This record gives sequence, structure tokens and C-alpha cells, in this order.
Amino acid sequence: MNDRVVVISGASHGLGKALAYGFAEQGFALGVCGRDKARLSAVSQQLKKMNTPHIADIVDVSDNEAVQTFIQKIISTFGRIDVLINNASLLGPRIEIASYPTHSWNEVMGVNIHGAFYMIKQTLKIMLAQNEGSVINVSSSVGRAGRRAWGAYSASKFALEGLTEVLSDELRGTSIRVNSVNPGPIATDMRREAYPEEDQSKLKKPEDILEVFFYLASDDSMGITGQKFDAQNFHSTLPKVN
Repeated sequence: MNDRVVVISGASHGLGKALAYGFAEQGFALGVCGRDKARLSAVSQQLKKMNTPHIADIVDVSDNEAVQTFIQKIISTFGRIDVLINNASLLGPRIEIASYPTHSWNEVMGVNIHGAFYMIKQTLKIMLAQNEGSVINVSSSVGRAGRRAWGAYSASKFALEGLTEVLSDELRGTSIRVNSVNPGPIATDMRREAYPEEDQSKLKKPEDILEVFFYLASDDSMGITGQKFDAQNFHSTLPKVN
């Protein structure tokens, strides 16, 4: 894997940080971004200690120009992108639609779905030139079955699942695959915000569910595209090659 490059959004904490360290241990070069300067700096420092070639930039993925600059920097530095993980996400308020603030709706959609589109749009240019690559969209259980008071977060994850299916169909005949992963309940700040009364000591940690991401980044998943994976039930739901 040591000649491969993975791009991870929302890498300053939670699952994104675990993915960054996990792929560094796998030997990937990294392009990571986030909006929390202090946390992203700490991730970058750890990657340096791991002797991992990387770029770590403060990027608001809902800003198309910022995404374009970030991706171009990665391409200029490493010359390729093999894996894109759209992990950046906002939860938004846990209230019903009738009371949902318009500005919050737009902010959540801006990061969760527009940001994924911007990242894909820029990354596909290099993947198509390579005729190789893997796009992994981090979804949610509420992006597959809607529940009350999940508002824009749920709607954005449904949209992300749709984007996954559309893009995978458009890219059939190439060696670029596109899949989604539902992490399931894991101990993160976002999960704590959504379920403040939950005992997170009973949940898996982000670093416990990385196997499916490694699989989708590897040649073992060639031909697997347009699929919905559950990270905590990975092996029993492994699809057949299309």
C-alpha cells in the first residue's frame, strides 16, 4: 500500500482521526482535512511521528473553491489519489422538521452532501485519468431508514446513499468503485451529542471498525461497487462481485 494515497475529510477527530491513523499504519500517504485547527494540528503531529507523508489543511468542505485548492495540492504533491473517504459530517439540531431552522438545514446539507459532491467532483478527475480508485461515503442508519427528529442529517445521508448509487452506475466499465459505509454506534463526540444519556463505554471505538474501510481501499474489493456496508457486521454482509 505504500505507493497509495488516501484523502479523508473530517479527519480532526472521531472516525476521521481513527481512519487517518489506521491508513497511516497501512502505509498510505494521506491528504486530511477538517475545520478544527487545534485538533487537526494534533493529528498532523502524530502522523509526523509515524513518518507518514501527508498534507493536513483546514478546509470547509461546503466551500467548493477551498475543496478544489485542497485536492489540487494533494495531486501536486503526490501525483495521484487512490481512495477518497467522505467522512466530514454535521449533526444539526435534533428537532422535528416543523421547527427546524433554515440556516441549520442549509449548513448540514452544505457539509454532508454538497461537500461530498465537491470532493468527488475534484477527485474524480485524477481517478478517471488513472482508471482506478475507490470512493467511500460514510453514511448512517438514519440514511437508510428515516426516524423522527433527525432532520437534515437523515435527509443528507439519504442523499449521500443516492449519490453513491448514481455515481457507481455512471462509473461501471471503469476500475473506479463507489460504496457507502454505515459505521453504526461508535463512541464519538457526534454520537454523544445525539444521545447525551448513552453510556459510551459500552460502544465500540472508531478504531474498532476500520476493517471495512481497509477492504474497500484494497484490490480485494475490485468489482465491488454501489453497495451498502455496515461496518459492525462487515463479513456477514460482504456482497458478491458484480
